[in-house]
Amino acid sequence: MFDVGSFRASTCNGIGRRSFLKLGASVPAGLMLGAASDLRAAHAPQAKSVIFVWLWGAPSHLDTFDPKPNAPSEYRGPFAPIATKQPGVYYSELLPKLAARSDRFSLIRSHVTTEPGHPDAGTVGLTGFQERPEPVQPNFGSIVGKHRGHKGSLPPFVMVGRGVPRDVVRKVDGYGGGKFGKAADPFMVSCSDEGHVEIPSLQLLEGLTPNRISDRNDVRARLDATLRQLDRAGLSEWDRSYQRAYGLITSPQARAAFDLTQESQPTRDNYGRTTFGQSCLLARRLVEAGVPYIQVNWSEYVECMTPNCDFGWDTHIYNFELLQDTHCPIFDRAFAALLDDLAARGLSSSTLVVAMGEFGRTPRISNRAARDHWPGCYFSLWSGGGV
Repeated sequence: MFDVGSFRASTCNGIGRRSFLKLGASVPAGLMLGAASDLRAAHAPQAKSVIFVWLWGAPSHLDTFDPKPNAPSEYRGPFAPIATKQPGVYYSELLPKLAARSDRFSLIRSHVTTEPGHPDAGTVGLTGFQERPEPVQPNFGSIVGKHRGHKGSLPPFVMVGRGVPRDVVRKVDGYGGGKFGKAADPFMVSCSDEGHVEIPSLQLLEGLTPNRISDRNDVRARLDATLRQLDRAGLSEWDRSYQRAYGLITSPQARAAFDLTQESQPTRDNYGRTTFGQSCLLARRLVEAGVPYIQVNWSEYVECMTPNCDFGWDTHIYNFELLQDTHCPIFDRAFAALLDDLAARGLSSSTLVVAMGEFGRTPRISNRAARDHWPGCYFSLWSGGGV
């Protein structure tokens, strides 16, 4: 089994966290030290970029990647299982494209967490920390960005989609830089179903041309040279932030990376003309441009299926209708297209793709013909990057 955070109890047979650590400690030191160079050569990290697909709301594992066709009717749900590329492994009939590509990714169906609520479980999923310590822990992408740093004009951590639904009273800690500070926050963009990418940070005010920005930058540089002697430490951090923003605004490379109109119509159709589909396509473009970490959020309001709100995969009502009509077809198409596209462009081995939510959903169908929160079991998908 795999456990997330500090939870040690399990709901299925497998090696526990403490047992795993004991096993690691029992490996002869000579094996680890004497063969260290060989191990590094054989298991050198291959991933240069990560695409983290955050399925906010918690998808039902039983209706997607872990069907139970022999369970009683109050558990199994209405969807039939279909065969995959792996003998004896079945997915829901709602995921035919991914079933046909099951040999292209690893499926973990035994995640557990102690947190039954979205804010706390979401914090675990985005930071790896069970509790909410002070200071707040950073997102995985913020950690990557801090250690990789800015290379060129593009930020090291881009988040596509706005994140947490507004109806959640307690926010999820883990969408930003946390204890690393605002400088480690992701660069936020949103994407429409037609592929229009909204980047507030790159929108120039009316009448403000790149040439005028260049002139202002020259004046700022001369002024900084004088002020730097007065407050060297404080100005240094401000200067780095300014230069990054200036590079994003004026760089053709940065603007091109976010321009989905450069993609062919068939490619955009393959991903699906949905917000999530075009967001996954944008993630692939950012990988090509050299961005090391991209998080694609399903919510907030990514696929607005009902007036005024989208609760993502939090299907307390209309679970089966939403999965059948919208969520699973959208995810199946977009994620399969992403895997195909990365492989066709030779990017699979250098790009780790992960998809998961914050927990699972109840095995027993509720009296509203849906499923509620279930921290006892959920899934994740892992592809590329040497997996």
